[in-house]
Amino acid sequence: MEYEIVIGLEIHAQLLTNTKLFCGCRARFGDRANSNGCPVCLGLPGSMPVLNHRAVSMAIRMGCAIGCTIAGKSIFARKNYFYPDLPKGYQISQYDQPLCSNGRLPIVVDGVKKTIGVTRIHMEEDAGKLIHDRAPESLFDVNRCGTPLIEIVSEPEIRSAAEAYAYLTGIKAILEYLEICDCNMEEGSLRCDANISLRPKGATKLGTKTEIKNMNSFRGVEKALEYEARRQEEVLRSGGTIIQQTFLWDPAANRSVPMRTKEDAHDYRYFPEPDLLPLVVTAEEIATLRDTLPELPENRRVRFIEALGLQENAAEVLTADKKIADYFEMTLEHYNDARQVANWIMVDLLRLMNDRKIDLESLHITPQRLAALLKQVEAGTINMKSAKKVLDLIQERDQEPDFIIIDEGMQQISDTGELEKIVQSVLDAHPVEVERFKAGDKKLTGFFVGQAMRATKGSGNPKEINALLSKLTG
Repeated sequence: MEYEIVIGLEIHAQLLTNTKLFCGCRARFGDRANSNGCPVCLGLPGSMPVLNHRAVSMAIRMGCAIGCTIAGKSIFARKNYFYPDLPKGYQISQYDQPLCSNGRLPIVVDGVKKTIGVTRIHMEEDAGKLIHDRAPESLFDVNRCGTPLIEIVSEPEIRSAAEAYAYLTGIKAILEYLEICDCNMEEGSLRCDANISLRPKGATKLGTKTEIKNMNSFRGVEKALEYEARRQEEVLRSGGTIIQQTFLWDPAANRSVPMRTKEDAHDYRYFPEPDLLPLVVTAEEIATLRDTLPELPENRRVRFIEALGLQENAAEVLTADKKIADYFEMTLEHYNDARQVANWIMVDLLRLMNDRKIDLESLHITPQRLAALLKQVEAGTINMKSAKKVLDLIQERDQEPDFIIIDEGMQQISDTGELEKIVQSVLDAHPVEVERFKAGDKKLTGFFVGQAMRATKGSGNPKEINALLSKLTG
C-alpha cells in the first residue's frame, strides 16, 4: 500500500511591539530575568488586561498580506491548562472567532507551483520561560509572559517536508517584509509546531496525527517531518496503530521523542475571556491597513524579473530575505547593472557571509563599496580574480575598495606594449606547445593565458592577453 503524507503547520510569531499584549510591561528579549512582570502578567486577583492596539494592527496586516478575511468582531477566550510556565493557569487566546481566516500562500517546490490554504490567524499571549539547566531545580522567568503572538494555522494541504519548508520560508518572508516579527528562531520569536499523519493514497479521511515541537530551524522542521513520516509508515506497515501524541524533536540524535498524549480542543475548556470585550474592527480601519501594506515578496520577485530582467531563480533568492533585497536595490542606485549585482550578491557576498557566519548588520561591504568595486572591474582597473580578493579585504579591513586596490598593487595591467612582451616571453619558453597550438590544439589557450597571468602575478588583463596570443601565433 502506498501512503500519502498530510501535514499542517502552526507558526507562532512574536509581534514587534514595545509592550506586552495586555499590559504595559516591556516585551523585549534578553532583559534581566523577571524584570518585566506585573500583576497582569502573573494573573493576580484584581488585575485587568487591556488590549494592545498596535498588536491588533500588526495581526490584521499579516491577515491582509495573505488574503485573509478580517473579522469585524472577534472574541478572546481562556485556554485552560496547567503548566509551570503559565502562572495564571490559563492563556488568553482566540478560539472559535479568530481575527483572520481563510488565507492562502503560494509556494514553489521543484518548479511546481501550489497554493496552501491558511485556516486562521489568531492572537494570543505567550507563556513564560522555564530554564532546566540548573539541576536539580528548574527556574522560571516571567519576562516572556504576555508577549503578543499571532498563531498562523495552515490547512492540512502540505504533502511533503519540502513543501513545509517552502511554506515556512514564505510566511517568514512576509513577516519580515511587514516588519512585525524579527523571526529569530534561536531567541524563540518564531516557532513552529507540525502536525503530520499518513493515509492510504486516494483516501479522503485523515489519519491519526502526531505533533512535533521543539524545532529551532526550518531545516530542523524538514528533518523532523521526514523522520516522523518514516516512523509512522513503519508502524502502519507492521500492523500497528498510530497514537495521537506530541513529540519533541531531538536535533542531536535526529529523532523524535514522545512527550505526552496529544490534547483535543475540548481538553482546554475554552470559554470567552470575561475581562475583555469583543474585539471590534471597522471596515475603514481594515481598508487603511490593507492600503498601506508594503511591496510584498511575491510582488517584488515579479518586479525583479519583469522590470530588471533577472532570471526567476535569482529573483527568488534575492527576495526571500527583505534585507538582501533592500541591499540589492541600494547597490543598483550606485551601479546600474542588475544581473551583475545579483550575481555578485548571490555567489560572492552570501558565500562570504556564510563562511564568516555574519549577517548584513556586521558587513563592512556596504552597497556603495560593492558598487565601487564593480565599477573598477568594468573599467578594467582590476580583473575578476583580484576583485574577489578585494571583497574579502574590504570585510577584513573596513576600507574602501579603491584604497585596497592601490595599497595591494592590484591594478590590472592593460598596457598592450607591456603585455605583448610578457606573452612573447611565454611563447618563447614553450616552443613545443606553440607548434601544437598552431596546428589546431586550441585547448592550450588556457595554458598560455595562465602562464601569462602568473607572470603578471594575476594582474594581467585576460581579454588583452587572449587578443595578443591570437596576434602573436597567427
